[in-house]
Amino acid sequence: MCGIVGVVSNAPVNQLLYDALLLLQHRGQDAAGIVTLLERKFFMHKAKGMVRDVFRTRNMRALPGNVGLGQVRYPTAGNAYSEEEAQPFYVNAPFGIVLVHNGNLTNAHALRSELFSTDHRHTNTESDSEVLLNVLAHELERASRGVPLNPAEVFAAVRSVYKRLRGSYAVVSLIAGHGLLAFRDPHGIRPLCMGRSADGTVMVASESVALEGSGHTFERNIAPGEAVFIDLQGNVHSMQCAEAATLNPCIFEFVYLARPDSVLDGISVYQARLNLGETLAKRVVSTVPPNQIDVIIPIPESSRPSATQLAHLLGIPYREGFVKNRYVGRTFIMPGQGVRKKSVRQKLNVIASEFKGRNVLLVDDSIVRGTTSREIVQMARDAGARKVYLASAAPPVRYPNVYGIDMPTKDELVAHDRTVEEVRELIGCDALIYQDVDAMKRAVGSLNPKLDGFDASCFDGVYVTGDIDTEAITRMNGNRPRIEETEEDSSRLALPNLSE
Repeated sequence: MCGIVGVVSNAPVNQLLYDALLLLQHRGQDAAGIVTLLERKFFMHKAKGMVRDVFRTRNMRALPGNVGLGQVRYPTAGNAYSEEEAQPFYVNAPFGIVLVHNGNLTNAHALRSELFSTDHRHTNTESDSEVLLNVLAHELERASRGVPLNPAEVFAAVRSVYKRLRGSYAVVSLIAGHGLLAFRDPHGIRPLCMGRSADGTVMVASESVALEGSGHTFERNIAPGEAVFIDLQGNVHSMQCAEAATLNPCIFEFVYLARPDSVLDGISVYQARLNLGETLAKRVVSTVPPNQIDVIIPIPESSRPSATQLAHLLGIPYREGFVKNRYVGRTFIMPGQGVRKKSVRQKLNVIASEFKGRNVLLVDDSIVRGTTSREIVQMARDAGARKVYLASAAPPVRYPNVYGIDMPTKDELVAHDRTVEEVRELIGCDALIYQDVDAMKRAVGSLNPKLDGFDASCFDGVYVTGDIDTEAITRMNGNRPRIEETEEDSSRLALPNLSE
């Protein structure tokens, strides 16, 4: 899961890119990078860490130019600790191309072999984004051989790219001396939109909040299978380049990943979470009589809209019972589960008066590994709660995600091959209420009837690209980012809600 942005302007773009990446920081905290283009020369700075730590004044001064792109990264393939795998990626031929990518190629292994044996191109990392860049570079070279590079040749290259790639990808790239290219996979799994400012600056970004928060007016989403080419004068060219494109965005964006103030593919993320709370209310009533619940408490942050709506519909007081410490970094203590346990208690503290002597219903956006949920339930009991019920605004996560979310293997998923009662016993709550899969799809999908559906594969096991089987999942799990034994697992899904 990553956040990407690209800008074409008539003024320097370094500060604008920095501001946009800050607005997308929730999509990745592992590494950040910016590249700008001045005449035909790229200027790049990237490193591990948060945006505010990666870019200092000296770095910003070294990023001249009126065109650029940037990315914040949380790795889903390759080595999580390699500076070389921070994006953007660069190749010098043809033209000179840099690229940022949000998503995950499901056929990266096969493509890497093709690049070496057939295209005679070299990749130096385990990142699928470098594979994607080299596929694009090869197709641009073929399409423009012997002719000037115009939008028609760019779109011809993208059409060829679509025929080779499988998986999810929202891409922004710069072609030296020519302009900015953005395109989105034929299923629209990962989000990408564009907007414009009053001075004519054009921006493309993962979420609308990056546009609005940096002074741009949202114009539209980039459609599945569509390529948009913005030349250096700011002229926008677009073309549908994929056959039989459908709009099946990742439903986990609305459940958890995206900021609540974003609108993705015509759907308000905030309203989607309110709707999830409304449908969850029906599930709660069928499991725990409302008169047995004294208070409803969200696990910050993403679950708040669902918890608010749930409390309103059930007529039960809504209270804030947890307070986040936003300034806790990595902890250097013993490895393994002990690291995760201590980290939860460092990042989240209880307001004991909201728990003591009460039957509390905790609301979370989703439950993945279950280790964090178990610790939070115990924190509620330690604070004096009489009964602790837990409701998830999402259904059980039973299957791995292969489209760009750092989700564990199936054996690490607490709900995989377990009944709800077995999960409840592991977590230690008095009742466990999950959202229904079909109800979740209706709750979010009702906000845009033009959608063809969702990728909800981590909930229902249906992979929209149609190329995923057990063997493919095993192969991709082998390329998941390696977490060193002495390091804390600080992914957003390891510590749900705690790193926003």
